[in-house]
Formats: sequence, structure tokens, C-alpha cells
Amino acid sequence: MEHLTDKKLTEYAEKHSSPESELLAELNRETNLKVPMPRMLSGHLQGRALALFSRLLQPSRILEIGTYTGYSAICLCEGLKPDGKLITIDINEELEDMVRGYFGRSGYGTRIDYLLGNALEIIPGLQESFDLVFIDADKKSYGAYYDLVIEKVRPGGLIIADNVLRHGTVVAGNTDKETRNMQQFNEKVQADSRVENLLLPIRDGLMIARKR
Repeated sequence: MEHLTDKKLTEYAEKHSSPESELLAELNRETNLKVPMPRMLSGHLQGRALALFSRLLQPSRILEIGTYTGYSAICLCEGLKPDGKLITIDINEELEDMVRGYFGRSGYGTRIDYLLGNALEIIPGLQESFDLVFIDADKKSYGAYYDLVIEKVRPGGLIIADNVLRHGTVVAGNTDKETRNMQQFNEKVQADSRVENLLLPIRDGLMIARKR
């Protein structure tokens, strides 16, 4: 992220990482041109990181909490097994047509379940064991999402949470409520003996927790 990483270093890292597909580049552009708060998009560097984690893990089941415009979901699908499935949940119905359009064009459309509604209400009803969970929704609920999914993740599976650095405010002296929520989430994961974890400072920070 620009607040913590020099822009030239970010550009250098992107230049020396695998490129976005043409579809992802188009989705990136359209999101930045037409959708409010485009910084919520995972983007090139983080998208390649998510795709790489997925390819290494080769998951059968992925859960994404927070779809936005679908960029991260498409990246995560790159590592899915041929019979695998990704479930993605978002509360914003206004982006549905755009998201479904890109999912359809991605080639992964038949393997994505796109659910609209409150994730806190939907997750308890999911009868799945997940290999990979990506949390990128409302920050105040990160702890609740974690509690809901930890028992649904298989041993060796990953939970990845985005925005855990909160634009660098997690190390600031004076913090707002959302920053305190994120600090508490980071401490929660750090103290959880069920996982081994790494806070990776890519863009706005990824907390990566591997279930033991």
C-alpha cells in the first residue's frame, strides 16, 4: 500500500511478478473508473499472491467473505481443483450484474457460488469443510468471521485476512475504533494456538493463518 510501501518499490514488485490476465486488467480498470472506493480492490500484486497461495494449496473448497467486484475471487479460483468450488458472500446487491458478468467470462462461473446477504447469517448454514478462507469484508466483524470459520477449515488449510494494517494506523499512537478492532483481531490470531500465522505487509497487510 502506498502509505507503507514506496510507490516505486510497488511498481518494481509488480514489474517482476506475473502479469494480470487481460480479464483481470479490464476488471481492475472498470472498478477504478466506475465503482466507489476502488482501493478496496485486491489489485495486481495482492491478486498474484492470492493466486499463488491457491495454486500451492490446490483447494477443493474456498470461502471468500467480501466479493466487491470479484477480482480476488477470480484470482483464488486459479488454484481450484477441477471439481472444486468457491463460495463468495457479499452484502452489496448493486454490483451483482457486474460481478456475475466477470465471473461468467472468467471460465470459473460454474464453480463459483455467489451469495448475497449477511455473511454472519450465511456462514453458520454452510455445510462445507474449507481448504482456504479469504476475509475481506467489514472490518469490525473480522473476529466474528474468524470464529465462525475456524472449525470449518481443515487441518493444513489457510485463513487469509486482508487490510490488517489499516493504512499503518495499527502502529499509530492515537487510533480510531476500526483500528482498535483490527489490532484486537491481529492479537486474537497471534494468541490462537490452533494456528501458525504470518502477517505479510503486502499492500494493506495480509494475515495468513495456517490451521494446525
